[in-house]
Amino acid sequence: MSTFNRMTIKILTLGFLVLLATQAAAVQVRDIARLKGSETNKLIGMGLVTGLNGTGDGGDYVPAARQMAAAIRRFNDPNVAAEELADADSFALVALSVEVPAEGVAEGDRLDVSVTTIGPAESLAGGELFVIPMTGPIDGAPVMAYASGLISIPDDDNPTAGVIEGGAQMVRDILSQPMDEFFRLRIVLDETHAGWPTASAVAAQINGSIAPDGPMLAQAVDGKNILITVPMVQRREPAQFINDVLTTFIDMSFVEGGAKVVINQRTGAIVVSGDVRVSPMLISHEALTITTLDPAPVGNAIEPVVTEHPFAAMDPDNRGGTRLADLLAAFNQLKVSAKDRIDIIKTMHDSGKLHAKLIIH
Repeated sequence: MSTFNRMTIKILTLGFLVLLATQAAAVQVRDIARLKGSETNKLIGMGLVTGLNGTGDGGDYVPAARQMAAAIRRFNDPNVAAEELADADSFALVALSVEVPAEGVAEGDRLDVSVTTIGPAESLAGGELFVIPMTGPIDGAPVMAYASGLISIPDDDNPTAGVIEGGAQMVRDILSQPMDEFFRLRIVLDETHAGWPTASAVAAQINGSIAPDGPMLAQAVDGKNILITVPMVQRREPAQFINDVLTTFIDMSFVEGGAKVVINQRTGAIVVSGDVRVSPMLISHEALTITTLDPAPVGNAIEPVVTEHPFAAMDPDNRGGTRLADLLAAFNQLKVSAKDRIDIIKTMHDSGKLHAKLIIH
C-alpha cells in the first residue's frame, strides 16, 4: 500500500472518530423536547361491567344499582327500580380511560381501554363492559369513541383493574395539529433541559442546520419554548420540515455546563451532571455514624473499646468547597442507604450548600 493511501485512510479514520465523538455528545431535538400540538390525549367514560361471578358491587351500592336499573329500563323492563337489585352482585360500576397517541387517530381505529372499579367490587375477572360512549375530559365534549368488550386482568394481585384490548373504536378523527394559525411550530423543552442556554442553543442549531443561508426560522421566546416559522413552500406539506426539526442534532456539551442533580425517589437513583460543588459544611446524620475499634492495651479483641463519630466534615478548614461526587464516594464507603443519601442531599440543597439545580422525580 502506498504512503498516500495510508495517509488517506488515517485521515478518514480520524475524521470518522471525530464525527463519532461529536455525535456522542449530541442529542436530537426530539430527545429533549416535544412538539406542541402532538401530545397524547385522554378519552374518559363511566359504565357497567356485567357477568361477574359474585364479585361485583352488589345491589346495596346504590350508584351501581341505579345505573343498572336505568340500563334495564332502557332495553327491557321500563318499571324496574334500583331497590329490586338488592341481591345482585354480578355487575360493577367502573371508570374508563383511553389514551390517544400523540400521532392522532382516525375514525375506525381501535385503542385499548383501561377499566377500574369505583365501588366495592372485589374483582373484574370474567366481566364484560356494556357498550358505553367515550368523550374528552371537558364537559360537553362530543362522543369520540364507543367502548365494550371482555376484560382481562394484567395483574392478578390487583383484580379491580383491567384492560380491554382494542375495546374502544373511534367514531371521529383526532388529528395532530402542530402548526398554529401563523404557520409556526412550537418546540417545548422538557423539565430537565429547560433553560435559556438550551433554548438558545436549540434555536441556533435549527437555524444553522435547516436554513444556513436564509432568514432565521427559529427563535427562543423563553427558557422552555422555541417558535419555528415553517417556510412558505413547505406549509401545505410540512411533514418533512417537521422531521428535519425534530432530528436536528444539538451539541449538549455547550449547554450542559449548568450543574444538576437528578433524583428518582422511587428507585433511589442519583444522577449528577456537570461539576456539582458543595460549600464547606459539617454533616450529622445517623447514617454517617463511623464506628472505630480501639483495642485494649492487651489486645483483647473480644471486648474492644468502641468509639462512634456521628459527624462528617466536608472541607472544614480550607474553605474551598468540594465536589458532590466526593461526598457520594464517601457514602459508598460508609454504605449509606439510597434513602439516607437523598435526605442528606435535599437538606444540603435547602440550606444553600448544594450549588446545583435539584430535580426530584
